[in-house]
Amino acid sequence: MQRPPLDPTSIFELFRGGHATELLTASVAHFNVFGQLAEHSLSGEELRARLGLEARPSVVLFTALKAFGLIVADNAGVLSLTDLARHHLVPGAEFDVGDYVGLAAQSPGVLDMVERLRTNTPAGANSDSGAAFIYRDGIASAMEAEESARHFTLALAGRAKNVAPVLAEKVPLDDARLLVDVGGGTGIYSFALLQQNPNLRAVIVDRPEVLRIAEKLASEYGVADRADFLRADMFADPPPADADVVLLSNILHDWDVPECQQLVRRCAAALAPTGRLLIHDVFLNDALDGPLPIALYSASLFYFTEGRAYSAAEYRHWLTEAGLTTEEIIPTLIHCGVLPAKRQ
Repeated sequence: MQRPPLDPTSIFELFRGGHATELLTASVAHFNVFGQLAEHSLSGEELRARLGLEARPSVVLFTALKAFGLIVADNAGVLSLTDLARHHLVPGAEFDVGDYVGLAAQSPGVLDMVERLRTNTPAGANSDSGAAFIYRDGIASAMEAEESARHFTLALAGRAKNVAPVLAEKVPLDDARLLVDVGGGTGIYSFALLQQNPNLRAVIVDRPEVLRIAEKLASEYGVADRADFLRADMFADPPPADADVVLLSNILHDWDVPECQQLVRRCAAALAPTGRLLIHDVFLNDALDGPLPIALYSASLFYFTEGRAYSAAEYRHWLTEAGLTTEEIIPTLIHCGVLPAKRQ
């Protein structure tokens, strides 16, 4: 498995850029965010209450607006308009362009994003086909049907094929013998680590339809003799114990805060005494004000899953609560990085 000859990050930024239009138009034409803040500043909780939003959608929306340079938060979390927003997005201002932005107010993408923000549910959650990228009890999931699970899993593999070789190069596992990949999907991240570390064995944990694909790919990558596949529900079934390394690669961002905390605790409990937990994901700024590409990716995650992008501070807090000590983030590719943690 080789790293790509060129960095494809810009392609992902272009792909996710449409969420900027959706969030900006929703803020102007459906929620009147700038009118709400025009007279005086409001705390995040006050603005959230005025907009009728739950916590997760409000974080996604406010993070994007801060990354756009349209609102700012002080140290107490009080939100105010920037000069750019005050001059150009407050209704009735001399140079207001809100009506121009509002031309997209009834476009399907904007209306769908508004529905996601108001209901705090992923796309497809209430349909027969189910949510596209997540599985848990109580919600219909496309990941339980063979054809849709195959389609979505292989689509996500496109990014993994680019990023996994870089992860394997940058995170040495010379002293590890057992890797447990929770929510491992195609297993491509594990397969890259197996190729890089001949003494390593991996257990990929995921849903049955997903693991059908992973088993096939393990043979293609020449690591089938060192890869095991555990069909399980990661929220109900404990991961294999005494793991030298537990990997959570691009999985926590699919879930809301309580589920993330639960998964981190379960994975920490599965570690051997000298084991490490690796969170491989994207990271918002600790102030939740960008970077812009991650804020827009967070909107995409919000739209399709029950999660969002999180900051390193949020991850560190959950890891510390689980009794682990965190280390510095190791960048990989396409905005991703590895946050390692070990037992205190």
